[in-house]
Amino acid sequence: MARYDFIIKGGRYFDGTGALSFTRNLAIKDGRVVRVTADPIADDDAERVIGASGLWVMPGFLDTHTHYDAELLVSPSLSESVRHGVTTVLVGSCSLSMVCSDYEDASDIFTRVETVPRERVLPILKAHKTWSTPRQWVEHLRQVPLGPNIISFLGHSDLRVGVMGLSRATDLSTQPTEEELKTMERLLKEALDEGFLGLSTMCLKWDKVDGDREWSKSLPSTYARWSEIARLNKLVRAYNRVHQGAPNAATPLQILQYVRECLGWLRQPLKTTLISQMDLKGSAYLTNLTKLTSRVTNALRGDFRWQVLPTPFTVYADGIDVVFFEEFGAGEMALDLKDAVERNDLLKDESYRRQFRKFYGEKLSPRVWQRDFGDAMIIDCPDAALIGKNFEEVARARGVHVVDLFLDLVVEFGRNIRWYTTVGNHRKQVLKRLVKDPRSLITFSDAGAHIRNMAFYNLPLRMLKLVHESINGGDPIMTMEQAVHRLTGDQADWFGVDAGKIREGDRADVVVIDPAGFNQDLEQVHWGEMENFDLQRLVNRNPGIVKTVLINGRLAVDDEQFSPSFGREMGYGQFIPAR
Repeated sequence: MARYDFIIKGGRYFDGTGALSFTRNLAIKDGRVVRVTADPIADDDAERVIGASGLWVMPGFLDTHTHYDAELLVSPSLSESVRHGVTTVLVGSCSLSMVCSDYEDASDIFTRVETVPRERVLPILKAHKTWSTPRQWVEHLRQVPLGPNIISFLGHSDLRVGVMGLSRATDLSTQPTEEELKTMERLLKEALDEGFLGLSTMCLKWDKVDGDREWSKSLPSTYARWSEIARLNKLVRAYNRVHQGAPNAATPLQILQYVRECLGWLRQPLKTTLISQMDLKGSAYLTNLTKLTSRVTNALRGDFRWQVLPTPFTVYADGIDVVFFEEFGAGEMALDLKDAVERNDLLKDESYRRQFRKFYGEKLSPRVWQRDFGDAMIIDCPDAALIGKNFEEVARARGVHVVDLFLDLVVEFGRNIRWYTTVGNHRKQVLKRLVKDPRSLITFSDAGAHIRNMAFYNLPLRMLKLVHESINGGDPIMTMEQAVHRLTGDQADWFGVDAGKIREGDRADVVVIDPAGFNQDLEQVHWGEMENFDLQRLVNRNPGIVKTVLINGRLAVDDEQFSPSFGREMGYGQFIPAR
């Protein structure tokens, strides 16, 4: 019998700590890295030899902001992430786990926010959800053939609905009773004991509930008083775990509530990560505010990290159906209407159009979307003459206001007019400064959600390419060793999980990549099947980069192809509890 399961031979070895990289040989046995050496290892010592000459060998990437919660139920391989070298995935973000609430409530707080159709998610939850506590959810995960390893937050909206019910949890006049608060604490404590990373909350009002019962109310977490959040945070702090939050973009100073919770003058700091630091076209000054917040909070004994997307934030839209229209009143009014006839009647109404034009013209209020249809390119439309033009060009040619032109096209074509715009991270030099900040988290892929709106499944590769190009251009953002560390060991250490490094004795989550593949466009999107959902979604396809992926010492991707047993057999990914 061979001494090792695998030898990875002659690659440039990054251990995930940020230490210098060297040419090394790795030996893997029983799911662990057992030897890292510059000395030759005989090929006969392994069941399989993987040649890595000219390639980079590094720990599997962590994706620490996804919404794979529903997909885990029927497609636990999560292959869209694994194909890009992701071996550990965090779910339960933005207050939206699927743990405590019943199947219909879990669907309704998830589907509209994350733009995955309710008619697909609800039947899946009804058929598969048998748990209602964190312990039961973890036990379920141990029974399914996971692709990557799973780590999780407990979502506050999920927790609140599980205890209070959807109607009471979304009623501004109703607050939880003392008994309900104690139940929330009990469930959160159970989650922390089971190894959940902490609590995720939401203050952004534009994330709305689906379904017929409480349609278009904001997420349950937004109805909680801060005293409720602070009470739950006491448990999170006691376990030295993490609070993930999302401030209300319309009230930037609300961030001070998170800062106050994070600070550790006379107590242990509360690890806090917020969504998201971005160079927004419409609110460029917010970058300076977020930078100041991070520096001050960490200087005052906080433990604070913004989430940073290391690539332009490009969003695709079908007609008016895109979430950033929720941030101003006229857009919110349209999206609140399910019925197409009612919506079209509203869009044709002149008083409504005046209101829309007023909001569109406001350029100083805090906002995510830059409110510039001249910066929005039409990429699909029944009227082929419009394809390849922006809305401003078409409006000028027709001699109408651009808002009227947009609303006319939505009335005429509905969701069949498709367009995109880049909302932020458009200035490469500013983006480089954002990713360089050592107190940021390189994350925010939103994998598994917004399936027609955006695709950042290859986020780690985009980060490596950004750094690789800066090094080759003679103006390095950081060393390549530091870049790998930011995507692996840095995040694993901060979240407190056993992942992100491949030293002797470490878990054998390993990725082998070919840096020559970075010469392609990593921002390009394609349509791909969303397995077991009967849907197509935006994905990334980057042939020639990720050659090999091992998860817990098992071969998941071999020469860019999924292994036959991947996604079908147990033993690849597992639930990793926080330390």
